[in-house]
Amino acid sequence: MEKMKTINEITNRLSRSISLKIGVTGFLILLLLIPVVMIQRLIEERKFTRDKVVMEVSDKWGKMQALTGPVLVLPYFEIDIRNNEMYKTWRKLFVLPESLDIDGKINPEIRYRGIYKVIVYGSDLELKGEFRIPDLTKIGIIPENVDWKNASLVFGLTDMRGIQNEIKIVWQGKNISVEPGTENKTIARSGFTAKVPVSDTGISFDFNFNINLNGSKCLYFTPVGKTTKVKLNSGWTTPSFSGSFLPDSRKISNDGFEAEWTILHLNRNYPQYWIDETYKLTGPTATPIYAQNWDQMDYSHNISNPIFGVNLLFPVDEYQKTMRSAKYAIMFISLTFLIYLFVEILNKKRIHPVQYLLVSFGLLLFYTLLLSLSEHLGFNLAYLISALAIIGLITVYSHSIFKSITLGMVTSIALTVLYIFLFVILQLEDYSLLLGSIGLFIILALIMHLSKRINWYGQLNENKEPSGTNNE
Repeated sequence: MEKMKTINEITNRLSRSISLKIGVTGFLILLLLIPVVMIQRLIEERKFTRDKVVMEVSDKWGKMQALTGPVLVLPYFEIDIRNNEMYKTWRKLFVLPESLDIDGKINPEIRYRGIYKVIVYGSDLELKGEFRIPDLTKIGIIPENVDWKNASLVFGLTDMRGIQNEIKIVWQGKNISVEPGTENKTIARSGFTAKVPVSDTGISFDFNFNINLNGSKCLYFTPVGKTTKVKLNSGWTTPSFSGSFLPDSRKISNDGFEAEWTILHLNRNYPQYWIDETYKLTGPTATPIYAQNWDQMDYSHNISNPIFGVNLLFPVDEYQKTMRSAKYAIMFISLTFLIYLFVEILNKKRIHPVQYLLVSFGLLLFYTLLLSLSEHLGFNLAYLISALAIIGLITVYSHSIFKSITLGMVTSIALTVLYIFLFVILQLEDYSLLLGSIGLFIILALIMHLSKRINWYGQLNENKEPSGTNNE
């Protein structure tokens, strides 16, 4: 009988031990890392599904587009004499334009596939410029050996399905049709080619043409001109200018954007002309579904292709913000547990570990609510609804635990402050670290102040106040 009484006393003392309570709470927090990771994986899966849908729509409409060219290709032959025999070797001279001017208008659209939105666009591009044949003798080419009749103009385009008009190149005032495909894979893996009449060295050749091009999300260019000028305008209000060059001037308003680039040949890593495969302009190899812009593409076997252009972005990426909020999950759970722990110690309210778990499950449910609602309502409204739902749920549950309206309201106010704090951090992305550090400093100072009355070596006692450690 005495043994049972002793065991009960030990069990009772352990259940009221502050140190043990802190240890159990810490163990629960570590245990909750598992569902937090599961939630983060769920967010990644939903984002992957969204990106897959984007690619499916892009495959039918037109993928992210990058335009390379034009490049003038002149075939010529060299005569080699070996062992008293004459051998003819064909080679190619690649010539870039002296000037290239591109004037384009981008008309964005939003397409829907289920609950997902996809940015696509139709563009009207006007290209014009001038070629000047270099002095062939200075680069070791005999003009008579050039096959002028088979000179060609090569253009690279990542997705030929985006072309919406019959392209006619005006070359020296004459209309010339183009054919799909490029024989020169050093210029582009896909594109179109036109046979153009070229003759004497030193003569300049003017060209211009229009292309109506469909694409998705991005439109990029390669600066092949000795001077390349690009001017784009669109009704899209949230562009992102990226690539190797930013616009020299840009204007973004509620009506859309305008941007202009001027790029010199000195800004790139290849000359105005070269022979055979000395240089390669080959662009990205593929379009993986995880790529958000051309900066993430594969540029293997090229010369650090300095493409540039614009990405059409949605104002808010729900998955990115939801993932950022989920990274604060453990902090939220820890602070909420700390609130309950202080209430338990300072107000002599016994709380079972299962009740801690139920509260934490409510906090974790916030992220699944936020994820699912943001796919339909947008992030801000989804955040408001999810936060109010969880705050209300935990407040009612806290009232049932504490049997006190005051303590329930304290919990509600504390959670409200935490959710507002998180929302502000998510909105101020550039200053999130600064604001988060200041907020955590204030929280730590508040915890230190509240903990002054606690005897951490003592026990939870339902009949008397916890003794303080301060001797006044």
